[in-house]
Amino acid sequence: MNAEELRSGISLSTIFALRILGLFLILPVFAIAARDLPGGDNVALVGFALGAYGITQALFHIPFGFAADRFGRKPVIVFGLLLFALGSFVAAFATNIEWIIVGRVLQGAGAISPAVTALAADLTREEHRTKIMAMIGSSIGLVFAISLIIAPPIFDAGGLFALFALTGVLSLLAIVLLFVGVPPAPAGFETRHRARLADVLFHPQLARLNFGIFALHVLQVGMFMVIPAALVSAGDLPLAEHWKVYLPAVMASFVVMIPAIIVAEKYGRFRAVFFASVALLLLTELGFVFGRGSFAAMAALVFAFFAAFNVLEALLPSLVTRFAGQESRGLALGVYNTAQAIGLFLGGALGGWLARHFGADAVFWGGAVVCLGWLLLTASMISPPKRAVAEVQPLAA
Repeated sequence: MNAEELRSGISLSTIFALRILGLFLILPVFAIAARDLPGGDNVALVGFALGAYGITQALFHIPFGFAADRFGRKPVIVFGLLLFALGSFVAAFATNIEWIIVGRVLQGAGAISPAVTALAADLTREEHRTKIMAMIGSSIGLVFAISLIIAPPIFDAGGLFALFALTGVLSLLAIVLLFVGVPPAPAGFETRHRARLADVLFHPQLARLNFGIFALHVLQVGMFMVIPAALVSAGDLPLAEHWKVYLPAVMASFVVMIPAIIVAEKYGRFRAVFFASVALLLLTELGFVFGRGSFAAMAALVFAFFAAFNVLEALLPSLVTRFAGQESRGLALGVYNTAQAIGLFLGGALGGWLARHFGADAVFWGGAVVCLGWLLLTASMISPPKRAVAEVQPLAA
C-alpha cells in the first residue's frame, strides 16, 4: 500500500473503532448490570435492548448507502455520527430499561457503516482492498478486547451513565478525525447513483454475502447473552476479570487472520478460506454445547470463535465491493449492513428468548443450525474476478 492508502486505512479504522467501542463497552456488563434497572429482570427485554439499535440500523443502512453514492461519503458519515452521539446521551440519562432501548434505537439511526466502508474502498486499489478491510476488521476485534478490559472499571466508577456518555464523546471525536485524517474521495465516485436496489438484492453472490454477515452477527450477539454467565460458572471468574479470557483469545486470533487473508487475496483462495472459517464457526457452536462446563474448553472455544469471526469480518465487505460496481458500492454496502443490523437485533432478541425459555444450550444449538445453513450456501459461492471491478448484474451467476 502507498502512504495515502495507509493513512486512509488507519484513519477510517480508527473512526470505525471509536464508534464501535461505544457499542462494545456495554456487551461485557449489560446483561448483569441491567438487573438493577426497572424492567431489567426480564432477560428477553435485556436482550432486546442489546440488539435494539439494529432496528434502526436495518431501516437506515440502505438510505444512508444510497445517500453516500449520491451526495458524498463524508457528509453522510458526519450526520450519522451526530445521531449516534444523540442516542448515546439519551441512554446515559435513562432511568429504566425502556429508555435504554430508546437510546439504542437512536444510536442505530447513525448508520454510517456503508459510507465508511465505501470510502475505504474508494481510497484503495483493489489489490489492497482486503488489507484495508482487515485493518477495519482488526480494529473491531482489538476494540472489543479493549472494551472487555475497560468496561468493568468504567462501570464500577460511573455505572451505565459513564459507559454511554463515553460513547457519545467518542462519536464526536470521530467527526474531528474524519476531516483531519481522511483524504477526500477520488473525483467521480460520489457524483450520481445508477444502480437499482433490485440489482443488488437479487445478485446471487451479494445475497450469499448478505446472509453471511447476518449469520455472523446473530452468532456474536447471541453468544454474549450466555457466555459471561458460563465463564462465571465454569471458572469461578468474576465479570471484571473476563478480559483475561477475551483479550488473549482476540490477540491470538489475529495470528490466524493474517495468513488466512494472505492466502485468500494473494493466491485467490477466497472460497476455500471462507468455507473453512464458516466450518470452524459450526464446530465452535457445537463445542460450546459439550464443553460449557470446562473453563479450559471455554477459553479455547472463544479463541476459535474470534479466529473465524475476524477472518470473515475482513473477507465479507471486501467481497461485496468486488462484486458491486463503483457507482453502486454504497448501495450494496447499505444492503449488506442492513443484513448485519438485522443479525445484531435478532441475535440479542432470539438469544435472550432461547436462554430464558430453553437454557444456554439452546442458544448454541440455534447457532449451529444457522452455521449449517450458511455452510450450505457457501458451497455454491464463486470467487470474485481478480483485480477487476465486477459490475452488479441482477441475475448473474
